[in-house]
Amino acid sequence: MKQSQLFTKTRREAPKDEVAKNAQLLIRAGYIYKEMAGVYDLLPLGLRTFEKVVGIIREEMNKIGGVEMHLSALQSAEPWQKSGRWSDEAVDAWFKTKLKNGADVGLGFTHEEPLTALMTEQISSYKDLPSYPYQFQTKFRNEERAKSGLMRTREFVMKDLYSFSKDADEHQKFYEKAAEAYARVFERVGLGAVTYKTFASGGSFSKYSHEFQTVCDAGEDVIYIDDATKLALNKEVYDDPEVYKTTGVVKENLREAKAVEVGNIFTLGTRFSEALGLSYKTAEGKSESVFMGSYGIGPARVMAVVAELLSDDKGLVWPEEVAPFRVHLIELQSDNEEVSKEAAELYRELTEAGVEVLWDDRDARAGEKFAESDLLGLPLRVVVSEKTLAAGKFECVERASGHTSHKSISELIGHLTLR
Repeated sequence: MKQSQLFTKTRREAPKDEVAKNAQLLIRAGYIYKEMAGVYDLLPLGLRTFEKVVGIIREEMNKIGGVEMHLSALQSAEPWQKSGRWSDEAVDAWFKTKLKNGADVGLGFTHEEPLTALMTEQISSYKDLPSYPYQFQTKFRNEERAKSGLMRTREFVMKDLYSFSKDADEHQKFYEKAAEAYARVFERVGLGAVTYKTFASGGSFSKYSHEFQTVCDAGEDVIYIDDATKLALNKEVYDDPEVYKTTGVVKENLREAKAVEVGNIFTLGTRFSEALGLSYKTAEGKSESVFMGSYGIGPARVMAVVAELLSDDKGLVWPEEVAPFRVHLIELQSDNEEVSKEAAELYRELTEAGVEVLWDDRDARAGEKFAESDLLGLPLRVVVSEKTLAAGKFECVERASGHTSHKSISELIGHLTLR
C-alpha cells in the first residue's frame, strides 16, 4: 500500500478525554477512531493489525479441532429466559430493545444460550460428540463505565469457542488442549513472557476457572504470581486454602502484580444443556446431558495490551506477527528521479516476494516521515534516498532495537523471506 492512498492521518496529540496509553497511541497513529466512550472504529492500519491477531487465534483454534461459525448478535429472549439470564437482576450489562411487533430482543453479550439451543438440533447421539464450534463475533455490554481504551469497551469482537463433550473426562482433555493453545496465542503476539495462566473463581459453573492475565500497570485486576511454575492466582481466590492444594504453589513465594485479563476458559458442566434440553443417547441408549465448556479471547483487547506494553516514547512497536505491514519503505523526496524509480522497484520486488510493505511516497520532509514511522511502529524501516542510491545499498532500521544495517535489494529480500 502507498501511504499517500491512506486517508488516515497521524496526530501530534491524543484527544484530551482519552487517558489510556493504548488508545492515545492508536488514535495518534491513525489506527483507531473514537466514536464515543467505549466505542472505537478500526481504521485501515488498525484493521490489518486486528486481523493479524484474529488470524493467529484462528490458526490455534483450528489446530485443536475448532470449527468456525457465526451466530447472530440480535438475540431472542426465550433461550435466555430458560437459563435465567434474561433479567437485569441476573445480568446488568444487557442492551435490550423491542421489535415493532413488541417482541423483546437483546444484543448478545455472550452466546452460551443461543448456541446450546442451536446444538439441540445437531447433537442427539454419542456419535455427534465431541464438538468444538467457535466464532469471532461482535458482543455488546452496557458497561457502567467504559475505560482503559480498547481494554474495556461497550462493543467489541470476541473469539468464543464452546466445547460439547460426553462427560467431564472428555471435557478435561480438551480443556487442557485449549489452555496450551491460549499460551501459544499469547506467545505469538508478543505477550508470552508476561502472561500467566491464572486460577480464578469458577462462579456458579465450577470450583475454579482459568484466566490468562498479562502483567500491566494499566490493568484492573490484581494477581499473585509464582515465578517458579509460571502460574498465578487471582485476588479472589488468594485466601482459599484449597487453591494451594490444587496448584502446589507456596503462598509465601507469590508476588503481587496488576494485570489485564486477555483470555479465559471455563468449565460450564451441564448448566446450560440441562436448562435448554441438550442431551444425547449413550451407546447403551441412556439419555445424558452434554457437558460443556467456554473459551474466550478479545482480539482488540490483545491488540491494546500489545500497544500498551510494547511501545516506547516514540510510538508503537509491533511484533512482526501482528504488525499491519512488515516493512515501512521511506522514500526521501529528491529532484533526482532515480530515487523514485529505485523506491518503486524495491516496492515491486518486495511485494512480489510476499513481503507486506507500506510505501511512504508522500511529499514530506525527512524528519516528519521518520517521526511518523516511529509512531506507526512497523518492524523494519527501509530508506531510499540519494545517499543510499550512491552507496548501492538501502538503510534498514529495526524499530524494536534501533539496529541499523545496509543491504542491497537481494540481501534485503533474502533477509525478509528466510525468516
